Amino acid sequence: MRALYKPAAAPGLELVDRPEPQRGHGEVKIRVLRSGICGTDLHIAAWDDWAAGAVNAPLIVGHEFAGEVVEVGDQVRDVRVGDQVSGEGHIVCGTCRNCRAGRRHLCIRTKSVGVNRDGAFADYVVLPESNVWVHHPPIDADLAAVFDPFGNAVHTALSFPLVGEDVLITGAGPIGLMAAAVCRHVGARFVVITDVSAPRLELAKRMGVDLAVDVSRQRVAAAQRELGMVEGFDIGLEMSGHPAALPEMLENMNHGGRIAVLGLPSAPIEIDWGKIVTHMITVKGIYGREMFETWYAMSAMLRSGLSIAPVITDRFPAEQWHEAFETTRAARSGKVVIDWS
Repeated sequence: MRALYKPAAAPGLELVDRPEPQRGHGEVKIRVLRSGICGTDLHIAAWDDWAAGAVNAPLIVGHEFAGEVVEVGDQVRDVRVGDQVSGEGHIVCGTCRNCRAGRRHLCIRTKSVGVNRDGAFADYVVLPESNVWVHHPPIDADLAAVFDPFGNAVHTALSFPLVGEDVLITGAGPIGLMAAAVCRHVGARFVVITDVSAPRLELAKRMGVDLAVDVSRQRVAAAQRELGMVEGFDIGLEMSGHPAALPEMLENMNHGGRIAVLGLPSAPIEIDWGKIVTHMITVKGIYGREMFETWYAMSAMLRSGLSIAPVITDRFPAEQWHEAFETTRAARSGKVVIDWS
């Protein structure tokens, strides 16, 4: 089968022929139709310090995907051949305290598809049945392929009640854009998003934000005045990882404000902890998706009218994976999808 492969612990990827994976007991073999490119994949391709410390090379990369089930193991109960599926990329142990308590997203032994085991940038991928999400009813394959990052957006956005609240989102990448659409769908009053990319800020307007702020030209406080806000933001969603984003967010939060942080910092961040204490601000770290409450919420919101389709801006055939990665790396578009069909 075709596979986007990292043959050694060094920069670069190769589109090569690899043996098809064999499913075992309780596992599902899936023919991949689409896969999405994540920032994690860019780190692995570049082989930066994070990748060198986290990735088990050689391996097939990729963890965002949609496909069709072609084989099921003899202990598989609910997934059937022909089902349209996506996959939860965090494979958990099932026996640590958090797993046993039903908090699987907090598993201390999590293994990630495309990082610690072969992934989904290939014609076929194998997952435990417990990690397979069946789409009922079937949905567009491009949309199904981005359920993993969509889940990050939903997990972050729904960390705190949103109805009637004023929300500040820092970072208009694909996950920030999807989070903005979720906030609007759920019932936030004002949704403001920041970035420095003009194309992404224009895309944010299509996703329903009230203001898209270019922070290379305007400060968040000016956006508050433009909206007539007399108090700070109630909810903050930090999606960028930029060292300046969280401090500016803190400057513009209301007393008792709540912040969910998904963006991994690109450098150390200096925080005014005195303000967090005196303003009684809650800061919560977010990683991945709640398994599987987030997945149910995603499907329910799509069926109730939420649209995230505009966030998918580019699709490339697998043979043009170089162009797909370069488009993603340029950070001027929405979500980039690779077509394996």
